[in-house]
Amino acid sequence: MELTVLGSASPYARPGNPCSGYLVRHGGSALWMDAGPGTLAELQRHVRPDRLDGVWISHLHADHAADLLTAYYALLYADLEPSGPVPLYGPPGTAERLRHFLSNQGPSRVEEAFDVRELYDGRTDRVGELVVESRAVEHGLPAFGARVGTEDPGGVLAYSGDTGPCPALAELAAGASLFLCEADLDAPSDGGAVHLTPEQAGRSAREAGAGRLLLTHVGPSQEPGEAVARAGEAFGGPVAYAAPGEAFSTG
Repeated sequence: MELTVLGSASPYARPGNPCSGYLVRHGGSALWMDAGPGTLAELQRHVRPDRLDGVWISHLHADHAADLLTAYYALLYADLEPSGPVPLYGPPGTAERLRHFLSNQGPSRVEEAFDVRELYDGRTDRVGELVVESRAVEHGLPAFGARVGTEDPGGVLAYSGDTGPCPALAELAAGASLFLCEADLDAPSDGGAVHLTPEQAGRSAREAGAGRLLLTHVGPSQEPGEAVARAGEAFGGPVAYAAPGEAFSTG
């Protein structure tokens, strides 16, 4: 299984780095995970949007979901040739949110572009040759992380989505060969946090027994190299930064 980073910027796209978005491939299957601004363009370096087996959205903040709007137009009104609606796995309210944005010139055609399937804690879906388990995490609104595997031995990818510290993280990443985890905060916030610090990401990876840690969604107050070093001290294992365009294998 291979993870390609389409973008990892937070909370807005930067030159050369779109917001959160990732392409997961195994065999002939392709899954677009999170659709932050700018990721649709980068996705097309690897796969046509109408050839995707599915789209999975962790939560409905714009930096993770806004490119669904342009994907809608690409699928219905451009030169693509989808065989039917693309399966879209997203939090409760995903279809309504899209419909709200797309209905300014009459009824939208959301269901013609996307087959929307609402996530819940523990939901498991087969997306082509991939098996995706969604777990609820803490982000102040309905939000999910994902655990992605295959029926063949080939490693497990865990993705935190956006979240504060929560018990689901260790379960989500338990034994994962590659843990893609956000590290947005520079220092712990007062009260209930909805993001992780690099140290918290590292500790989560250590407690889960993950093989490798890949930091994403690094906040604007941090340099990626600094975040990697801080997470590495807490993890004690290999840590890298999810730089746009880079690919990582779970093998």
